[in-house]
Amino acid sequence: MRQHTFPLEKSRRRWVWTAGVGVVLLLAGQGLAWRWKLEAPRPPMGLPKIPWPEHNPFSREKAHLGRLLFFDKRLSSDGTIACAGCHDPARAFSDRVAVSEGIHKRKGRRNASTLVNRAYSEEQFWDARSPSLDEQAIAPIANPDEMTTAATAEEAHRTCVERLAAVPGYRTLFRRAFGDDNVTAERVGKALATFERTLLSGNSPYDRYQAGNMAALSPAQVRGKELFFGRANCFACHSGPNFTDEIPANTGVGQARPQADRGRVEITHQEWETGFFKPPSLREVALTGPYMHDGSVKTLNDAVEHYNKGGGKNPYLDERLSKLHLTAAEKQDLVEFLRALSGEGWQHAQAPAPETMP
Repeated sequence: MRQHTFPLEKSRRRWVWTAGVGVVLLLAGQGLAWRWKLEAPRPPMGLPKIPWPEHNPFSREKAHLGRLLFFDKRLSSDGTIACAGCHDPARAFSDRVAVSEGIHKRKGRRNASTLVNRAYSEEQFWDARSPSLDEQAIAPIANPDEMTTAATAEEAHRTCVERLAAVPGYRTLFRRAFGDDNVTAERVGKALATFERTLLSGNSPYDRYQAGNMAALSPAQVRGKELFFGRANCFACHSGPNFTDEIPANTGVGQARPQADRGRVEITHQEWETGFFKPPSLREVALTGPYMHDGSVKTLNDAVEHYNKGGGKNPYLDERLSKLHLTAAEKQDLVEFLRALSGEGWQHAQAPAPETMP
């Protein structure tokens, strides 16, 4: 099966040199090179077509603007925190710590999830409280544990918009992306979400194996795959091409603590949803530890062991969880299979060079 990816660099160079403007490409800088490169992305092998929302269709101008905003610390009240501060490109846009550190070194409440393949999810955050990626993208700007010192979300968004509107370069970019230079919180969210929807992961060893390349997985990974889709029943929650059904569930993580995070019940006020959190995508899971909503599980081996023992006992534990009685070798095979879910499609999104920022 042919690998789907962004237009090949070789093809772009051939076109540019044929047009006689090769020198321009060499001098254009990282920002312009990004704009030329970022056409509507074709998903890598193993992923479906990106469901671009009608209210926010793809444009390379919006994606370019969103990328600059994503790496810009000026979105925070004191200019110290960017979105990338908690979603590191080197770690598949996740964080290396249990909970991230925001403005004034304040600790967040939950683990910073990877942004890879967020395009395939509607409801966002661990507790599924945000109905869209556009809305989620601007929530950290208004969170006092993340990016603001403002007293209210309205004040946080207003002051952020005022800072951006005061930058002539940003007004130009907003005009290119939206038709006029009006800077609004809604437009900031749309630009950020457009960029984030280009962060894809596919064409992993697992995908190549599924496409017929029997050498793509090691014998241990093949055994782990059989366990994942078989006796271990991992696929009950981690299903579909993105390895998550996106449906919140209680797996018992942290529920034995005196001040346990109650999860989705705080949003719905339905007691039966106590301790419910969305199952994360397992794409790039080898890079995105520590794991679970609280970052309390440090390694993939520890994560497998949590489920091997049947999760954490509590009154709301998902009935699909029970002791698996896996051997040490079987647990290691599962870990090896999880490593085979690392792919490509997000590595293009690196921080812009300082001189290309507005």
